[in-house]
Amino acid sequence: MSSNNFSLASKVKLSSGKLMPQIHLGLYQMSGREARSSVRWALASGYRGFDSAQMYRNEREAGQGIRDFLHSQENTERLTRKDLFYTTKLLSNSTSYDAVRRSIRQSIQACGLGYIDLFLLHSPIGGPEARIATWRAVEDAIDAGEIRSGGVSNFGVRHIEELMASEPRIKPAVNQIELHPFNTQKQIRAVCAKYGITIEAYSPLAQAQRMKHPEILALAKKYSCTPAQLMIRWSLQNGFVPLPKSTKRERLLENANIGWFEISDADMKELEGLHEGLVSDWNPTDAR
Repeated sequence: MSSNNFSLASKVKLSSGKLMPQIHLGLYQMSGREARSSVRWALASGYRGFDSAQMYRNEREAGQGIRDFLHSQENTERLTRKDLFYTTKLLSNSTSYDAVRRSIRQSIQACGLGYIDLFLLHSPIGGPEARIATWRAVEDAIDAGEIRSGGVSNFGVRHIEELMASEPRIKPAVNQIELHPFNTQKQIRAVCAKYGITIEAYSPLAQAQRMKHPEILALAKKYSCTPAQLMIRWSLQNGFVPLPKSTKRERLLENANIGWFEISDADMKELEGLHEGLVSDWNPTDAR
């Protein structure tokens, strides 16, 4: 059973050698205005990791929210850029090396943070040639200091094996996938463990589609926590990096307040048994 000390200060070490916060604020489906305000609230509450994407169309506002906070009186800890962890993702894989490098630079310019801590291929869509060519561009962007770590998102077992078989100079540090008790992704988890790839869990609350499930409610009552706190804690005890999303300040705090209880081994197995293959959004893990 895992340590009971999870908090917004908890970090994991990536295969790249970089440290990453173990809880991030997800910015999916946030407008620019919501992203800017949520990022500032989250920073004031102790969050240090933020997950954006070109597809979300809020990179500029997310970066602005970070910069606003760093130069504000709210920044009582005197945090600097290096204390924070910013992730974004490539919209489309491409066989054009130059197009990918250009897209990376555009994301850096949009956020205004100088560099990107973690840059992900948002999906495997585009085919084998595009995936491999895109990863080569990411490797060179890491060498150039534009990116600190690289990774993938929504990659299934075949895509991970394909990328590793190409003998990359730099292996992906992260695979970000939909992951929660109702979609446990055991095969993808196994291949990521095989290659030392850290798993980020998006939609860790299943987009609230199973918050009233009887077993979730019963275990939340048992541990005197909310269903959301239960599901985030399950993710952390499995060693994942969850990306809970909220535009409400009180919910941001609640989602991260998971250090005061620990789910037993038996209850962890019970939660694992809720798997039904639920896809709350999209699922390109089987793309060709």
